[in-house]
Amino acid sequence: MSDIIEQIPAFLRELLIKEYPNDAERIFRGFVRRPVTLRANTLKATAEEVADALAQMRLSFCRMPWYGDAFLLSGADGRAIAESPLYREGKIYLQSLSSMLPPLFLVPKAGESVLDMTAAPGGKTTQLSALSGGKALITACEKDKIRFERLKFNLARQGAGRVNAMQVDALKLDGFFRFDKILLDAPCSGSGTLTLGERTKISPELVKNCARTQKLLLKKGLGLLKKGGVLLYSTCSVLKEENEAAVAFALSQGATLLPLAPIGDIPLLPSLAGTVTVCPDEIFEGFFLAMLQK
Repeated sequence: MSDIIEQIPAFLRELLIKEYPNDAERIFRGFVRRPVTLRANTLKATAEEVADALAQMRLSFCRMPWYGDAFLLSGADGRAIAESPLYREGKIYLQSLSSMLPPLFLVPKAGESVLDMTAAPGGKTTQLSALSGGKALITACEKDKIRFERLKFNLARQGAGRVNAMQVDALKLDGFFRFDKILLDAPCSGSGTLTLGERTKISPELVKNCARTQKLLLKKGLGLLKKGGVLLYSTCSVLKEENEAAVAFALSQGATLLPLAPIGDIPLLPSLAGTVTVCPDEIFEGFFLAMLQK
């Protein structure tokens, strides 16, 4: 265990021990390389069709009991999967298990207006579309030109035709817009996705900058919601400054916290009542989710 601890940036190690005194070692052990996971894109193929195709490719896999469209592959090479007809035809999307959770909690429905505030590269956007049967009215924002082009490419490949992709900073969206539901998968430090042995850009300054941006996006998102609408806030961080503190800020802006019930047997960390903090482990990334209502 000492070898693992020494590979974690000192500031992050100390912060996690302070915030999770009884779970820090469990978090440290979860900073590992994870197997390939993917989602069947039900806009183009059923999960059963994907399972048959994976079997024909002689790949070993299992489906997640909490989401039948999610697959975990054993011993597979992600690059090889990305070269397969399944991937090229948009019938699957390579996506971490934790990042599949926000759309599942948001539950987009046909006819609802849905905003994805920070959409690129499009995994959650296309999942939102698939969950609604392609019938939700989705607006997807991305400010960076290169990432926006990637978003458009993935929307087209995945057959998400009812998505209005906008190359714009969500903070600059006209107040004229109003949405039933908003997904704010906020830019974050990525503290839940650390993989030992790989370079990381996590620093105290990055955490503070992310926390500042997160609050700005939350305030903007709440302003774009219809009365009674909901905003799903998520990060791939396990740090309280980016998670619980962000929720506290949203509550100070007049939002209400709607309790989330954990899905299946996903590994959890202690968290603000009504929120979900996923503990990183051998298959899940660290993640945080909270549902806010205007």
